[in-house]
Amino acid sequence: MWEENCDTERSPSGVGVKLDYSPVSWREYFDQMEDVCVGPANSGDVFRVYKAGSDGPLLVLLHGGGHSALSWAVCTTAICSRVTCRVFSMDLRGHGDTQVRQSDDFSTQTMSRDVANVVRACYGETPPPIVLIGHGVGGAIAVHTASNTLLPTTVGLVAIDVVEGSAMDVLHSMQNFLKGRPKSFKSMDHAIEWSIKSGQIRNLESARVSVVGQIKRCEVEHADSLEQASPVTDVVVKGNEEFYDQSYVNDKENTASESVYSWRIDLSKSEKYWDGWFRGTSNLFLGCNLPKLLLLAGVDRLDRDLTIGQMQGKFMMQVLPPCGHAVQEDAPEKVAEAVAGFLLRHKFAEARGENRSSSYPFTQ
Repeated sequence: MWEENCDTERSPSGVGVKLDYSPVSWREYFDQMEDVCVGPANSGDVFRVYKAGSDGPLLVLLHGGGHSALSWAVCTTAICSRVTCRVFSMDLRGHGDTQVRQSDDFSTQTMSRDVANVVRACYGETPPPIVLIGHGVGGAIAVHTASNTLLPTTVGLVAIDVVEGSAMDVLHSMQNFLKGRPKSFKSMDHAIEWSIKSGQIRNLESARVSVVGQIKRCEVEHADSLEQASPVTDVVVKGNEEFYDQSYVNDKENTASESVYSWRIDLSKSEKYWDGWFRGTSNLFLGCNLPKLLLLAGVDRLDRDLTIGQMQGKFMMQVLPPCGHAVQEDAPEKVAEAVAGFLLRHKFAEARGENRSSSYPFTQ
């Protein structure tokens, strides 16, 4: 069945329904795409940015490690349908279609400075009121950007599933997770299919647009190269063991030149920065003198500092089960609802006409 672009799922009536794993264009969700040059014209630092909306606060969306700006695609449409706002989703350095000279510098200082520089390149020294919204590593970068007042017009901060305590615990098993992923795929369709069936993303609509930002096409000429590109098939992913299937990758016996699709970024090479991404972020988050919202995939993720801060009312929090770490992809409508409620409560944005009487979280 792996040779097809579609799989079969049973509908409530018992009739087989084919699932479409083909990629979808960013144009379905964003108004425009722009490559933003930062620094001297010949510096070679160019950041890919996707935009939507033309009025209201500027929501700067920062993706997680290994993902791209496209991980916000479905959520962007959901947010823009609820409130008047501008969305600014960028590929962080080393990710997606961003091209920088020092693509292996993933320090929080460099990456938070990138965010400020790209926003200024697009909006000048006095951009609109900004709400920083980050997921995972992007959440940590958002916290550092806000904490250091790199964008003085920032009025709010939203962190999604980024908690220092649980993140530090997970880092110990990150290399094993990365080694366990397939190293390449036969096609973009297969990569999208794997992302769904392995549980990395639990929303097919989002996977069809976002996986494009994680995978790139490569030419492979020799069978030994294909051997190196094959996945580790004996690694177990919780609840999805059967989907490390050799047929996701190109046939090892084929020696002709052909395309395979591999990850755009080798996250294992960024290991020396992992500790710096998260250590101290809970206290930095609590110390930001801004309205704050923390969205979590599970309440078990809270560490001691955030638990105390939440009890003291220092930030708003919402738990959005059931979903995986890619919260804004797995549950885009719920995330959009929470973000819209946060924006409306603090009068950062106005509700769209059809939503003016809606009951949002945090607005009471």
